[in-house]
Amino acid sequence: MNIDIKLGNLNINGCKNIYRNLSVTQLTEFAIKRNEGVLSSKGALVVNTGKYTGRSPKDRFIVKQKSIEDKINWGEVNQPIDEKIFDKMYDQVAKYLEGKDIFVFDGFVGAASKYTLPIRTVCEYAYEAMFANQLFRRPDVEDLSNFQPEFNVIAAPGFKAKGKEDGLNSEAFVLVNFDKKIILIGGTQYSGEIKKSVFSVMNFLLPKNGVMPMHCSANIGNDGRTAVFFGLSGTGKTTLSTDPERRLIGDDEHGWSDEGVFNFEGGCYAKTIKLDKDKEHEIYNAIKFGTILENVVLSPNGEPDYDNNKYTENTRAAYPIDFIDNIEKSGIGGNPDTIIFLTADAFGVMPPIAKLSKEAAMYHFMSGYTSKVAGTERGITEPKATFSSCFGEPFMLMNPAVYAELLGERIDKYGTDVYLVNTGWLSGGYGKGNRIKLSYTRAMVKAALEGKLKNVKFVEHPIFKVSMPLECPDVPSEILDPKNTWEDKEAYEIKAFELAQKFQDNFKKFKNVPEDIIQAGPVVKEILYV
Repeated sequence: MNIDIKLGNLNINGCKNIYRNLSVTQLTEFAIKRNEGVLSSKGALVVNTGKYTGRSPKDRFIVKQKSIEDKINWGEVNQPIDEKIFDKMYDQVAKYLEGKDIFVFDGFVGAASKYTLPIRTVCEYAYEAMFANQLFRRPDVEDLSNFQPEFNVIAAPGFKAKGKEDGLNSEAFVLVNFDKKIILIGGTQYSGEIKKSVFSVMNFLLPKNGVMPMHCSANIGNDGRTAVFFGLSGTGKTTLSTDPERRLIGDDEHGWSDEGVFNFEGGCYAKTIKLDKDKEHEIYNAIKFGTILENVVLSPNGEPDYDNNKYTENTRAAYPIDFIDNIEKSGIGGNPDTIIFLTADAFGVMPPIAKLSKEAAMYHFMSGYTSKVAGTERGITEPKATFSSCFGEPFMLMNPAVYAELLGERIDKYGTDVYLVNTGWLSGGYGKGNRIKLSYTRAMVKAALEGKLKNVKFVEHPIFKVSMPLECPDVPSEILDPKNTWEDKEAYEIKAFELAQKFQDNFKKFKNVPEDIIQAGPVVKEILYV
């Protein structure tokens, strides 16, 4: 349906046609007709994003303005740009869009009406409007009749910048202007830039309303208890939060207000590389008509080949959350009883599960530790420690301490239990020992969520200073202290101290952190570990 709207308020004029909130069927037809993609054997729209198959962090800039200058955590992640450069690029993109068909999606971010952000996504490509339709929250007819966007996204992948000549780093750019409430994207077809830039805006706006934004997944049990899962790529966040006994609230971005947790999204953007039909059947079954597959290779008969990384390891599926069976349709849960921090420690020295004090939770939240192993990134042959503040540093625009303080306040207010769960290795670490069995990890998470660890005795780890349980249902007690799994106890201590030093070195970048939080982190000194 072609609904007559104008984009003159955005200085976008002279477009051929403007199509607003078309159905998925209509957008799919446009995408195929315009050679933007093809259908898989099950009806998913398969697109190739070309040169850019993932986010381009060095090409994202925030316009430096007086209104936000002292609030942004400026640096390599949040790069400043002058407003004159934004205006120049905006004028060029607006001119580029003249005479073209434009696809608009009007919708919302945030399931809690009190904190919802109405957004307008203006797209050069039909499939990007379909992506916005699947990933954001969809409006009803009444919403559209008097819709007023509070933020606008303009995506023009076909427009290439001139790099340094334009004051940018390359042909691709993601420019966020808070005063004008516009996100300008060009030069890249990777749809994730649309999603992540909008959520980054939410992560900046919500703390002013007393809401903690979280890069996490969340679910709710039949007992009404809500749980939140933080973790970087490869830690098992999606696997562990997708639980047949618990309803999924959302898998990537949430807010935590005094009323509870709410999902930002209306869909999921799942990785599909090496997708296993049996182990990840929820995602596998969600890939059908209405789903967008990015950079997935098709066999001659149209079957997706999820093991093929011809274009990228970062193959993706974008689909509405209701393509998953066991969901919380409201997108809302209560205040979390339990928070799980996930890390995949490849050095084999961190406990499989440990309880954190409020101060330790704030320390590990600001640290955001996991490790990368051979095969995850080009050039990595040995385990490598990596830290991402708040378990989502690229999307957090403010100082990590702001978000950590919000976490600490909520732990105090709601008595939330926080556990650090290691989904990585034991017995000598990656290449020597074994990865912790998924069945054990599931049992530990289940025990934490069901409160079965509340009355268990704990002992403090003398290096990492976290509390290790002496027992856990359905988990061998001997593995709960990682040192027990190493034949060479001295080698364990050496490796543990090495990782502790990495924690301390990373934490030095944070300024004016309260001493009790610093003291809750790992220690680096020679002690007798008994």
